[in-house]
Amino acid sequence: MKFVDEFRRSELSQGLIRSISRISTRKARLMEFCGGHTVAIMKHGLRQLLPPTVEMLSGPGCPVCVTDNADLDKAIALAGLPGMILTTFGDMLKVPGSRSSLQEVRAGGADVRLVYSTMDALQMARENPSRPVVFLGIGFETTAPTVAASVLQARQEGLRNYHILSLHKVCPPAIKALLESGEVKLQGLICPGHVSTITGSRAWEFVARDYGIPCVVSGFEPLDILQCVHMLVEQIEHSESRVEIAYRRGVREEGNLKALDIMASTFEVAPARWRGMGKVPDSGLRLKKEYERFDAEAVFDFDPGPTLEPEGCICGEVLRAVKTPRECPLFSTVCTPATPVGPCMVSAEGSCSAYYLYGASGE
Repeated sequence: MKFVDEFRRSELSQGLIRSISRISTRKARLMEFCGGHTVAIMKHGLRQLLPPTVEMLSGPGCPVCVTDNADLDKAIALAGLPGMILTTFGDMLKVPGSRSSLQEVRAGGADVRLVYSTMDALQMARENPSRPVVFLGIGFETTAPTVAASVLQARQEGLRNYHILSLHKVCPPAIKALLESGEVKLQGLICPGHVSTITGSRAWEFVARDYGIPCVVSGFEPLDILQCVHMLVEQIEHSESRVEIAYRRGVREEGNLKALDIMASTFEVAPARWRGMGKVPDSGLRLKKEYERFDAEAVFDFDPGPTLEPEGCICGEVLRAVKTPRECPLFSTVCTPATPVGPCMVSAEGSCSAYYLYGASGE
């Protein structure tokens, strides 16, 4: 099968691992920013196959996980408004907020519907012209263009009942905040593949230029990640710091210019709250003034109530890579995929979920 089997060939993986072991003499602490990479690394047991000189850390690149409780509470409050139809991707349904979850309020009578795309939400707005329909906008640069496109489509059609709650985030400012905090010292960064299909590899040039940290954009198959690690180790061994692409079939230096243009025409950057990191400047996306009538926060009057954090949950520290899920006292006992306490156990890209499912092979 094209683009799958080719990137899972064991003999090529073994060759890359041998080469990494041969050339790696310096400490190489690498962070994979993307939750998709974390899952792939854990699932295929890549950490335990690498030499002791290479240490892999998981970063905050899970959009569900980094959604702050205060923002999730907004979605839950919106869902409770009379006549409201709140649409969301499935990963958000079970994430606990301060007092409830979307799944719980749906069980209590709120009209919360799962969708596969913004086009589904738009269709619901067309079919229910007398009811407000809000799409819960979660995700990084990968999904933001499709949400922007839905707003443009709603304006073109004259839909007055379609709105979005934009909790979108952009990744480079979060990486900068992590590096500026000094909590974790890195020698290399595995840059997110899906995000980079939109932003292009140039989005990470500041990391190599300003912090002297090598960057390589990776795909999501085992060979993608091993090739990325090999390229990072080579840079580290030669005291180099530049941006490279190990995912040429999906990523270009300049990115997806059409998607970037759609996003820029509809959204503007704004501060955003990241779980475990607080408010990060210029890391969020809000609708521009001309699209304010589509902005659920501007249109509806609702009170999300005070924000509460789950007692004992260390999801924020896991997202900042200062602790691992196994250091959480709730992990695999109180907090499981069936009874999640924090979002890192809910999302398919969450570190806690990956450790729970693949911990034996990934450590």
